[in-house]
Amino acid sequence: MINQQLAPSYLPPGKRVYAIGDVHGCVEKLQDMHHLIAADLRSRPVAHATVVHLGDYIDRGPDSAGVVEELIAPWPGDTPPRIVDLMGNHEEMMVTALAAQDDPRVAEHWLQNGGGASLHSWGLSHRDSPRAWWLGLPPRHLGYLRGLGLMHRAGGYVFVHAGIRPGVPLERQRIDDLLWIRDPFLNSTAPSDVVVVHGHTPSDAPQIRPHRINVDTGAVLGGALTCVVLEADRLAFLQT
Repeated sequence: MINQQLAPSYLPPGKRVYAIGDVHGCVEKLQDMHHLIAADLRSRPVAHATVVHLGDYIDRGPDSAGVVEELIAPWPGDTPPRIVDLMGNHEEMMVTALAAQDDPRVAEHWLQNGGGASLHSWGLSHRDSPRAWWLGLPPRHLGYLRGLGLMHRAGGYVFVHAGIRPGVPLERQRIDDLLWIRDPFLNSTAPSDVVVVHGHTPSDAPQIRPHRINVDTGAVLGGALTCVVLEADRLAFLQT
């Protein structure tokens, strides 16, 4: 564990959250991260532990199918934490492409953003039709991707894939913003009641700001896979 320091918000006593950034098909890094978290929980037990995956599990990297299988597999540790899996914009693109079977433009948008690598990992081809993709995917993988959540709250934190629209109440946030937003959120100086923990925008190192913590450190680009560990008024990072 690295960089233990004062956090910009808090969690109630007895709670700890591990939030993992964008995986993008890097299954070995995700497996290593899960084992690091399991080891940390063995050495530092806590009453209530939650692992939040912040989305973008698929596309671009070598084994999107393996990542999805890892996410739905049993937890590697003795005492499983609560698991919260959120949707990223890449899962949204895939699910939308599969559903819009009569609109090749939707499928092309996904393919232009790394969808071909995902299809290959499932033994499918980008030359096939979206209907063939739908029929070729394992039903439990498809069901998992379609059932992902959008937001998680814990203490003074909110966890989403990309960010939130500044000045808009959480209950009125648009799905497009939760999955895609960048500049209006990243550069905001507006006061906020919560600190947003997010991925989506790659950075060389984790970013800690008064209103946000970014844990996308470009795992698929050769960087580390990063997890922020939040407890009480402190934070630290795990990296693989």
